Amino acid sequence: MYISTKGRYALRVLVDLADNKGDRLVPLSEIAHRQEISLKYLERIMPVLTKAGYVNGTSGKNGGYCLAKKPDQLFVGEILRITEGTLAPVACLACEENVCSRKDSCKTVNLWASLEDKVNTYLDSVSVADVAAGKF
Repeated sequence: MYISTKGRYALRVLVDLADNKGDRLVPLSEIAHRQEISLKYLERIMPVLTKAGYVNGTSGKNGGYCLAKKPDQLFVGEILRITEGTLAPVACLACEENVCSRKDSCKTVNLWASLEDKVNTYLDSVSVADVAAGKF
């Protein structure tokens, strides 16, 4: 399992917006500056977060972004699955149709499946509010 830049940056954006507490729309350029992330890169991430229903965006002079849900209703696991596709630790678990020819005789697949389950359970229990509050 490897969390890509896209997943890490998406989480940082949501935590940044949580810190804003919804007081106003936050221009993407401000988030990029505070988080030291390329504006161009964030412009590719924001449509994913918008489509997933995590943020609302408004374009124009006074435009920007805000969270579409309360920070305690956004969970790290779902955010990473939206941006990463899967959190499976091995390729044979990463696709829905397990195409591994050894799936019926592999003695390690249950270990990896258990690890994936524990990772998902843990990340699904951590909210953006938790991360913003510095609980980790």
